[in-house]
Amino acid sequence: MKLQPVLIALTAVNLAILGYLTLRTRAEAATPATAQMLRGKGLEIVDDAGKVRASITLFPAARQKDGSIYPETVLLRLINSHGKPTVKISSLDDGAAMSLGSDGPAYAQILARDDKPVLNLIDRDGKHLAP
Repeated sequence: MKLQPVLIALTAVNLAILGYLTLRTRAEAATPATAQMLRGKGLEIVDDAGKVRASITLFPAARQKDGSIYPETVLLRLINSHGKPTVKISSLDDGAAMSLGSDGPAYAQILARDDKPVLNLIDRDGKHLAP
């Protein structure tokens, strides 16, 4: 029996398989799984108890009671363990806003809409503090 041609054929098949696996592994390493895009109209992050602790929401433009139109808004909320949003950051067509609060009534608010920037500092008694 001549085994030499069979052994040469098996060696060639093994080399072809090794080459294929090596090239496939390099291609997978070049495009990591984290390169995928997460898309949606909103995002909520919940804790182990299922309570929402962070959210990103897109609010459409809405007509106010006075007849004016409030522009489309993207709002990021970070919520403490008591369910109160203590950080809010929003992006509007005509500016942006940020609010930082505590679990009590005290908060700091920065508004930059149109040409009217505003800074509000409110203490725990609800009194407006001068910046």
